[in-house]
Amino acid sequence: MGRTVMCRKFGGELPGLEKPPFPGPAGQDIYEHVSAQAWAAWIELQTMLINENQINTMDAEGRKWLAEQRSAFFRNEDHARPSGYVPPEQAD
Repeated sequence: MGRTVMCRKFGGELPGLEKPPFPGPAGQDIYEHVSAQAWAAWIELQTMLINENQINTMDAEGRKWLAEQRSAFFRNEDHARPSGYVPPEQAD
């Protein structure tokens, strides 16, 4: 079994990422405190946010906004959500 982390998002000991997702302090923080499961959930949400809000990831403001949303997501704080999106576990 690979390494585990105390996941900040899900509040339990879960399998961690194999390596930091990107360089720098933010990537290292995610590596140390975010599970692979939480990272996958973020990637799914990030993709929806980029598409719905037409975020240009080449633009510094777009990247800054996404970083703010990522931080809030992993801390279980209020963050942007796609309009009208209902998570599968709540859909009926």
